[in-house]
Amino acid sequence: MKEEVFVECKEVSIGYRDRSKATVVKRDLSLRASSGEMVALIGGNGIGKSTLLKTIAGFQSPLFGELLIQQRSISNFTSAELAKELSFVSTGIVRVANLTVWEMVGLGRFPYTSWFGQLGEKDEEIMEEAIRLVGLSGYENRLINRISDGERQRAMIARALAQDTRIMVLDEPTAFLDISNKYEIVRILHKLADERGKCIIFSTHELNIALSMADRIWLMLGDRVIEGLPEEVAAGGYFESLFPNNSYLFFDPEKEDFRIRRERKGSVLLSATGPEQIWATKAMERLGFEVHLLPPSSPSSPSSPSSPSSPSSPSSPSSPSSPSSPSSPSSPSSPSSQSFRPSIPPSLPLISREANVWTLTNQDNIKDFKTLTELCGEVKRLIL
Repeated sequence: MKEEVFVECKEVSIGYRDRSKATVVKRDLSLRASSGEMVALIGGNGIGKSTLLKTIAGFQSPLFGELLIQQRSISNFTSAELAKELSFVSTGIVRVANLTVWEMVGLGRFPYTSWFGQLGEKDEEIMEEAIRLVGLSGYENRLINRISDGERQRAMIARALAQDTRIMVLDEPTAFLDISNKYEIVRILHKLADERGKCIIFSTHELNIALSMADRIWLMLGDRVIEGLPEEVAAGGYFESLFPNNSYLFFDPEKEDFRIRRERKGSVLLSATGPEQIWATKAMERLGFEVHLLPPSSPSSPSSPSSPSSPSSPSSPSSPSSPSSPSSPSSPSSPSSQSFRPSIPPSLPLISREANVWTLTNQDNIKDFKTLTELCGEVKRLIL
């Protein structure tokens, strides 16, 4: 199926005009967005994201270059024509007294009504469908300033839906929302693109949401905008250039997000499985330890440590010495909490998990802990 391009920037420069002077924010942008596609615009504060979205939405003209909407120059659209092709949801919180959800959504039908703004039967059917799609059925008579931020943002999206455009532009639609509502808003947008064939362009600071849900990324850097699939942009190492002046941040491809670079305090071996392994790894990394995963093994087949769990670690410890043979069954018994004890380099502490007990083996010192909190407290004590 041939791709239908809905929005295309051809060497567009964006910015502001003040009388005869033009202030350029970004130059020579060549970008596009297609039907059935959700595009995430990512960039730091003040980089020009809102300026680009407002230019696409027709609120300000491009300084140079050509901006096409449905293969037609945006300069050739009247305001009424553009309102039937493209809807816009701003990042601002709307708190209008005495305006109901139904009335807010009805504003989206303005391009189709008469001078008197009277809604017809078809208009009301479209409004009902828009409200249903965003999950606000039953909220029609609720006042906009009496509902939650998440519900209000859904109402704004319903208004854009009622406008019945093929292109929706949203400036940080997940701002001010809790985690649940952030994902719910993006889920709704993705569904509209996937099932209704709409072209969705939205800016966001939620990098992990964008990487997991968007079809295309526009990554706005200081001197350019990178366009591509989320996986392409991440694999190309472009996210590392997003905050060039912050040496404490690094992009973790496994977490699909930025993390704080912590000072290395040492290394540990970790022998655990499932959620316990995941959260113990996170806890040790938070305390400043590089974690080497050691799969649980029987006494007859000890394992060697695997590679460090954190790919972003600047260095690795020296290679551990070859493991010695495990003790035979006739050897003196180990402490009750150690039904197995893999051979480990004496210089690296071992954290293991068995029978709901955490065990810390440090040199010849072995301690058991019932909770991860107790284990972390002991590790912190050893550091200090």
